[in-house]
Amino acid sequence: MSLNSAAASETPAATGSVTCTYDGRRVALLTQHGKERVIAPALEPVLGCHIVLVAGYDTDRLGTFTRDIPRAGNQLEAARKKARMGIALSGLPLGLASEGSFGPDPFTGMFPWNRELLLFLDDERQLEIVGVAQGRATFAHCLTDDWSTAENFAREWGFPEHHLVVRPQSETDLRIRKAIQSHEQFRDAFAWARSESDSGLVFLESDVRAHANPTRMNMIGLAAEDLARRIASLCPACGTPGYWTVEQLAGLSCASCGAPTGQTRADVLGCLTCEHREQRDRTNPPFADPSRCNYCNP
Repeated sequence: MSLNSAAASETPAATGSVTCTYDGRRVALLTQHGKERVIAPALEPVLGCHIVLVAGYDTDRLGTFTRDIPRAGNQLEAARKKARMGIALSGLPLGLASEGSFGPDPFTGMFPWNRELLLFLDDERQLEIVGVAQGRATFAHCLTDDWSTAENFAREWGFPEHHLVVRPQSETDLRIRKAIQSHEQFRDAFAWARSESDSGLVFLESDVRAHANPTRMNMIGLAAEDLARRIASLCPACGTPGYWTVEQLAGLSCASCGAPTGQTRADVLGCLTCEHREQRDRTNPPFADPSRCNYCNP
């Protein structure tokens, strides 16, 4: 195993050229929600590949955000299953799949948060490379029997650009109307749900399918940009794509006292195929803020 040291910024820079690796190659993308609109522009110019949209399979069968069909497995497993399905349907050795998740933000727990994962499979080289992006989401819900409250909720959360989902009674009710994208549809769906509800209450929530939620679609595009950078980073020893951070080393020196802190001081990059490793010291920032130092700020 080789272990070299070099200066680097927080994000590892691409090494070498990936053009010859995937130039002109076709990559299968299984989606029914328009994700190719943001994935192809991020990957094709960098890799020289052609994204091929694969149809013929209802990806909602693998799980829905409206909970009427639960997702089996975790986020990565779901993306892997989609990518495998795209490869099987297209007959191509290269495949892509996107999978999202939603929950509270990891910092305060107060805001809706979206984490997007984009998986690339190369069956010829036996590679699996993952791009990730995450940030604040447009995803909320409301339970009400009042039309004015419903209208205010919809307006606050970006309707009609961000579509809505409506149910009678509660979030667990199996009766559901999706793809609500106009005020007329919204009024009709609200009246229907209220008439179907024993309590008169209507459950509203943001539709977070990619084509129905511009905020999420933008996050998928950022994940595609991250994936492009990772694929384009080649191992300097063997040329394998996906040469990226495999470990982070703590100990960045405090700007005030010089003591080591828990902040990252270096990244260790590794190859997916060979044993080559390289340590790249962080230079941005060159020192840790004293507020992160156990000596200066115990």
